[in-house]
Amino acid sequence: MSTPSVSSLKEKINTSTWHLALLTLATGGIYPLLWLYKHQDTLMQETGQRFSSRALVIWMAVCFGIAAVLRPMAQPVYDDYRYNSSYETLAILVLLLSLAAAVLYAVWAFKARSALQHYALTQFRFELKMNLAWTLFFNIYYINYCINAMPEALAKHQIIHGKPEPTAASEQE
Repeated sequence: MSTPSVSSLKEKINTSTWHLALLTLATGGIYPLLWLYKHQDTLMQETGQRFSSRALVIWMAVCFGIAAVLRPMAQPVYDDYRYNSSYETLAILVLLLSLAAAVLYAVWAFKARSALQHYALTQFRFELKMNLAWTLFFNIYYINYCINAMPEALAKHQIIHGKPEPTAASEQE
């Protein structure tokens, strides 16, 4: 089995972070779930680590979807005679479901972060530095950014440590 290229994961996923963010805005937040459902297996196959399952993505979608459906019903209603407080229960439920979806995204991101760092270390012999706070706050977007930046990170590592990238002539020897 041949060693994969450092850009093979980037080429297989083929999504710029900017497009991921724009499509998230255009779809009302649904696109990251579609991206995860489509590319999670590719990421796990390339890194050689099974760090997540489709069930996790489905639970993210369930939390997101139910919260989105309930959100309009959780608005306060005032009438001429009394204040209707039934929205408060729905508002709390929407908040809890949104929080659950955010936690599931963060869990996925930290597992993907660990898999990417292990992949970079074992396959390409360099430490892929990934910020903890950015992983928490930007989760899927930061993971996608790091996937796209991995070739540049390896090139920087090789310049700093004086190891030039192998050429076709040196590979034949």
